Amino acid sequence: MPALPVNPERSILLHGVDFTSAPRSKKGITIASGYLTGDVFHLHTLSTLCDFQSFADWLALPGPWLGAFDFPFSFPRALVQQLNWPEQWAPLIAHVATLSRANLREQFKAVCDARPVGSKFLHRATDLIANSSSSMKWVNPPVAYMLHAGAPMLLEAGVSLPLMHAGDNQRIALEGYPGMVARSITQASYKNDARAMQTPERFAAREAIVKAIEAGAYPQRIKLHAGQHRQALLDDGSGDLLDAALCGLLAAWAWQRRDRNFGLPAAGFDPLEGWIVGAIDNVEDSNKDTGSRPAPGRR
Repeated sequence: MPALPVNPERSILLHGVDFTSAPRSKKGITIASGYLTGDVFHLHTLSTLCDFQSFADWLALPGPWLGAFDFPFSFPRALVQQLNWPEQWAPLIAHVATLSRANLREQFKAVCDARPVGSKFLHRATDLIANSSSSMKWVNPPVAYMLHAGAPMLLEAGVSLPLMHAGDNQRIALEGYPGMVARSITQASYKNDARAMQTPERFAAREAIVKAIEAGAYPQRIKLHAGQHRQALLDDGSGDLLDAALCGLLAAWAWQRRDRNFGLPAAGFDPLEGWIVGAIDNVEDSNKDTGSRPAPGRR
């Protein structure tokens, strides 16, 4: 396990987690860890875990810490009701853990097949704000499989999900979505797992994103200080390192609002569906989102 960074000011450790439903040596679960000082997130370490056991061990590390995780924590309430699944988060996730991916896909495909063209997938309220994919999608991207892998591990680890599940209040997990941050800066593609597709244009898009988040020129306005890791964020054509850092910024944004439910909305929050932290429409504090709504995109 990678050593945790030491913070001389003893503030809470913040993590951004870029998740994969199939961790391996060539593409692992990437974690950006650091601390918030004022409105600056100081990135201290970047680490990669190549299997689920390592991730489970990492989740068990003692707090205090707060992490923003790039996978959906739950499904749309309408889908849960249609499938007659439990309507509380913990029993729902425990039930989902008993299903195979094949069974999950079979049930979701049946729901989609019965729905009209152009409206095949059901969405959570937060998806409409963040322009994220439905958590029932099993392909392109397979976020349903990410939930299937990740959410039961959060439940098993006993972490706390604010307003959703009471666990260890020293280990706090929130749902993050780096694509929401990236698209608020540029609509250009900035990553691809295929090396042949890691073009100069995508490098330029990553550079634009890094410069914007260093300046706080995006809706959440937390500034990144990447230090020695800056070039790695630019050079990683898969975008995994940058996505983890973007989730770290969302974790910092949430920590600033720890006395206001970590920035989760006061109205419209469904404790079954959950919410993507930082998904803001009309913000009630000084961080006003003055940009236009990003076009619908992928997780």
